[in-house]
Amino acid sequence: MRKVTLALILTLTAGAAHSFAAEDLQASAKALFKPIPTKPPVMKGNPATPAKIDLGAKLYFDPRLSKSQLISCNTCHNVGLGGADLQETSTGHGWQKGPRNAPTVLNSVFNIAQFWDGRAKDLAEQAKGPVQASVEMNATPELVLKTLNSMPGYVKAFKAAFPADKDPVTFDNMAKAIEVYEATLITPNAPFDQYLKGSRTALNSNQTKGLKLFIDKGCVTCHGGRNLGGGGYYPFGVVSKPVESILPRGDKGRFKVTNTASDEYVFRSPSLRNVAITAPYFHSGVVWSLKEAVAVMGSAQFGIQLSSDETDAITAFLGSLTGQQPKVVHPLLPISTDTTPHPVL
Repeated sequence: MRKVTLALILTLTAGAAHSFAAEDLQASAKALFKPIPTKPPVMKGNPATPAKIDLGAKLYFDPRLSKSQLISCNTCHNVGLGGADLQETSTGHGWQKGPRNAPTVLNSVFNIAQFWDGRAKDLAEQAKGPVQASVEMNATPELVLKTLNSMPGYVKAFKAAFPADKDPVTFDNMAKAIEVYEATLITPNAPFDQYLKGSRTALNSNQTKGLKLFIDKGCVTCHGGRNLGGGGYYPFGVVSKPVESILPRGDKGRFKVTNTASDEYVFRSPSLRNVAITAPYFHSGVVWSLKEAVAVMGSAQFGIQLSSDETDAITAFLGSLTGQQPKVVHPLLPISTDTTPHPVL
């Protein structure tokens, strides 16, 4: 029998304490967050079918929905770039720059609403906005329908996707098809998801330290739930407003939607899923370093100066949120005809 010494007792006790702490942290994480499912959610009022998803994929990648026929949904929400576009603010029609950074489309189906200010209640409503925005795709519903109806391939695809509709080629149905396709763009099985499902070794020691800091410092207040964000609206600059380049004073966020004074500089919290691959950060898109973004949030939201080790650990944890990226095959698009409108640059 092994001799039990004081040193051995202390060693075993320390090990047990560490195990309990690890179990406690994992239990807390399970209560605060949820893993991304492996299958897309069911869209209320817009059930998905293979035909509708296929049509939505075509529309998502088709630049002919824009007036210039150069800009598609994928231009600003590139599924090969984490669902974003690597721009401070997106470049739209006539090389115009948009007012805000393009949020990732990946896992956006789990957000409470769409856009930084939440002005679109769902993905279908969101899909209509950029198509019509003069600074983005600069088209109109009439131009889109003329374009779609000019191609027999699209007319056939709409009939298959919306068989109960007498006239299936509509602007609303375009948006509904894009919605069900975008709902498939989810990224399950991130290391953090594996951790939430019970694997304690899915996170390394620095990531585990970062998770504990993320919870203890209060980051989880705005970035909890399945999407680690996207579930509510919060002021940016609770304790101190960041410099104007990060928080432009002319962009008052949700105030423009509600016209309520308390909504000045309030934004929908962004999802932190895949955040390590979706730089630049914030609605202004001027911060390219994730570590710097973490430091900014510490000072702006909590009035604290995070140490370099703390920001490193939190940044390491955020890296564990990168999930399996969608494997997308670019669809073959219907062929234009003599009646298809020509591009206007």
